[in-house]
Amino acid sequence: MKKIIIFTLGILILFGAIGGLTYYQNQQAAEGNPFGKATLDASTLEILDDPNYQNVILPDELDEKLENGEEVTVYFYASDCPHCRSTTPILVPITDELGIDMVQYNVKEFEQGWIDYNIEATPTIIHFENGQEVSRLVGAYPEEDLRTWLNSEVVD
Repeated sequence: MKKIIIFTLGILILFGAIGGLTYYQNQQAAEGNPFGKATLDASTLEILDDPNYQNVILPDELDEKLENGEEVTVYFYASDCPHCRSTTPILVPITDELGIDMVQYNVKEFEQGWIDYNIEATPTIIHFENGQEVSRLVGAYPEEDLRTWLNSEVVD
């Protein structure tokens, strides 16, 4: 009986150590992140250094832009979304080429975005003017379709 208790305690200590180490590594990796959070989802940690995910906007910043009636184009994505992972490397260079300052809102880290902006799927791009939504594109599209939508709905 004592062997079973010792074995069980050993396993619990091992799992506790692994959990603590994982938490510590997550905190270290998340330090100084653009999301302003102490810990991040593992899928977000994977893209922190990806140049295609550097124009992050926080919920309060987006709220302020909309309250001020600013024109803003927002790319709502989830860091664990495979469709977002395939769309982003196509979309970001197009917006750069067209001179669109498209901000990126990670709904994996800020889940209130799903409700606040009626996001039903990712990726979703919403263009706002005067603080109001004027156009929305939902889903993954080929480069030509993304370019056409951006030219017709966002570019002046």
